[in-house]
Amino acid sequence: MKNAYDVLEERGFIDQVTDAVALRQLLENSATCYIGFDPTARSLHVGHLVTIMSLAHMQRSGHRPIALVGGGTGMVGDPSGKTEMRQMLSREEIDLNAMHLKRQLGQFLDFGDGRALLLNNADWLLPLKYIEFLRDIGCHFSVNRMLAAESYRARLETGLNFIEFNYMLLQAYDFLYLFDHFNCRIQMGGSDQWGNIVAGVDLVRRVNQQTVYGITFPLITTASGEKMGKTAKGAVWLDGSLTSPYEYYQYWMNTDDRDVGRFLAFFTFLPMEEIRAVSGLQGVDLNLAKTILAYEVTRITHGENAARTAQAESEETFGARRIPEDLLPSSTVGRVVGRVIEVAVSDTIHLTGSVTASVTSIPTTIVPETRLRQGIPAFELFAEVRLCASKGAARRLIRQGGGYVNGERVLAVDEGINMAHLRGGQILLRAGKKNYHKIQIDE
Repeated sequence: MKNAYDVLEERGFIDQVTDAVALRQLLENSATCYIGFDPTARSLHVGHLVTIMSLAHMQRSGHRPIALVGGGTGMVGDPSGKTEMRQMLSREEIDLNAMHLKRQLGQFLDFGDGRALLLNNADWLLPLKYIEFLRDIGCHFSVNRMLAAESYRARLETGLNFIEFNYMLLQAYDFLYLFDHFNCRIQMGGSDQWGNIVAGVDLVRRVNQQTVYGITFPLITTASGEKMGKTAKGAVWLDGSLTSPYEYYQYWMNTDDRDVGRFLAFFTFLPMEEIRAVSGLQGVDLNLAKTILAYEVTRITHGENAARTAQAESEETFGARRIPEDLLPSSTVGRVVGRVIEVAVSDTIHLTGSVTASVTSIPTTIVPETRLRQGIPAFELFAEVRLCASKGAARRLIRQGGGYVNGERVLAVDEGINMAHLRGGQILLRAGKKNYHKIQIDE
């Protein structure tokens, strides 16, 4: 089995490491690692996928990952990467969010028979006695070194609250606790966590005279320089009730051509020899690679059935992606494209035919039949179903030629959308090239 360090390095995960040589040697045998997730919302989002996938790769390489839900640290708030103090949540809100995150992480990791652990640092942080904590833990921290950390230094100009100043101590204590109780020797996280991770490594050394290790991963941006996981509608959530599997699938289908190979390495488990073949693809071949990316990431996040439904609906909406005969799995490129048949969508994408599927996951609004018979001005309907942020934005969209009904451009902002527009019991609205919404009637 390939060393987990080599797997992460080959796929582009590694940004900084406390001791690469010693860490790689440690990973020759089974080891325990952890990443913390603060429960500031009921769902994780696409921006968390790099850290989640790193834990999954560690487990697939024979190691035991710990997914640590920050029920305790979440009551303080990590200042890293923030220009102002995070919103303070109640204990009840944090506990509810933590419950959702635990269920969500189970999609990526196998928690059976102790192969991975789900822990909540509220279990050991909340019972701490403040004076004892300051005496036993605080004495190992230099205020000067803490202020030199990027996460704190960047906040000094805008104001750093004292409660946030404690965050580094608490995260370092997490590492010490996990080392003492679970023999955890590796902490991983995004590059903005480097100062916190190094503080934990140093605390374990000072208290236990033991060496532990830290790895950070790059904060992913798209080729256009945009932050990963942000769209005009907001964050792309991993919770299917917040971002539907269809919307999630389309997010990956709309990947910039320059990012396809990189994202296949980060967000799927496909072999790297196949992923490398994508770098030279263009046109229809590259679109097929995007199909693989979208299917695989949706399958990993939402399961096989949701991915197949999203794929089938995408094919029905945008047209079937046919595989040309010269791309059959007989060449290097063919092996990549062949994954669509072999692994991904063997019963929804075919060499010679199109896809038949029920449309279930495009965002849908039910309107009364009586209202549709009267006719609804196009700009009002586009705003009502949130294809546009406001009626003014809907008017601008339509005037600029970006509003469509059943694939036909809307010519007037007040054009009435009515029963005559029904096709198979529904009306398909589109804003721009990518955003769809379905209208059905309540009979």
